[in-house]
Amino acid sequence: MKVLFINSVCGIGSTGRICTDLAQQLEAEGNEVKIAYGRKGTVPEQFQKYAVRIGTDFDCKMHAIQTRLFDTHGFGSKHATKEFLKWAEEYKPDLVWLHNLHGYYINVEMLFDWIKKHPEMQVKWTLHDCWAFTGHCSHFTMVKCEQWKSHCSYCSQLRRYPACFAMSSVSKNFERKRKAFTGVKNMTLITPSKWLADLTRQSFLKEYPVEVHYNTIDTSIFKPTPSDFRERYGLKDKFIVLGVANVWEDRKGLFDFYKLAEMLDDRYVIVLVGLTEKQIKNLPKNIKGIQRTNSPQELAAIYTAADVFVNPTYEDNYPTVNLEAQACETPVITYDTGGCRETIHTDSAKVVEAGNVEGLYKEITIR
Repeated sequence: MKVLFINSVCGIGSTGRICTDLAQQLEAEGNEVKIAYGRKGTVPEQFQKYAVRIGTDFDCKMHAIQTRLFDTHGFGSKHATKEFLKWAEEYKPDLVWLHNLHGYYINVEMLFDWIKKHPEMQVKWTLHDCWAFTGHCSHFTMVKCEQWKSHCSYCSQLRRYPACFAMSSVSKNFERKRKAFTGVKNMTLITPSKWLADLTRQSFLKEYPVEVHYNTIDTSIFKPTPSDFRERYGLKDKFIVLGVANVWEDRKGLFDFYKLAEMLDDRYVIVLVGLTEKQIKNLPKNIKGIQRTNSPQELAAIYTAADVFVNPTYEDNYPTVNLEAQACETPVITYDTGGCRETIHTDSAKVVEAGNVEGLYKEITIR
């Protein structure tokens, strides 16, 4: 069987690693596998045999500019998509497995037109967020919006990813997505949490069967991993409170860590992994910032060095960081949002009401 994955990245980031893990598994079972991706980023050497680039960096930039001006995320990249679909037509996959289609790299209308012309193909679509059934945003929990259940007409998060700073196309986007994404003959939706599955069944995608497949992690990598992390950063005698994110922003709880930093005394230090250089320069003195790492082995060592892992996320589907920390035998404290509760598998892990920084403080300091 020929399998074609489509995702924003390949072999890096959480969704990129999910795709390559599945690719290796399917290849081991005797299948031919390719991963089409669009975002800039170095594909790890061992996964380059799968990788097929959709478009170029320039195509992504033009798609992003179009989104900033006209709020048409997912409807750019026409030339890049046309060329990719020529390749896909020759490849003739038996199974197309979609992942993140947002990310400024593919035209979803053209992609689904092609899919609908091939009803013989099996199609799976793993949803990692809510973008597929909204008129703009990828998450709406923080703003408590329910327009997506019927029709998005206005978005209070227009300047959030995928950000637009000019003309809103929220209503039109909703209709274009509904038309494109419905009516596929042989498609199954997959969500990594029961929480997202429940939302999907309330959306215009309710015509499709929805399966819950929890994301897994590589426990041969994410396991207790000794290192010199404490010595290297001068934290030998500190109680380390760790946070990890691909992108740090308010919805990931960045400013809740700022509040925690004011509450914790000098016996504690907060370490945040995944910050930008600019964010690191502006950190309070008792927060240690580290830029993003694409090395899972290095990340496992950091998890292991920490005394507790804190995930104050306000919007999340099924955060694998919680799984990774627990696999490294580090206690987890997480907000009770999205599918976070579904990630808790150890007695030492605790769930706290979203926004309850005092609750985080209490759970940290009783240890």
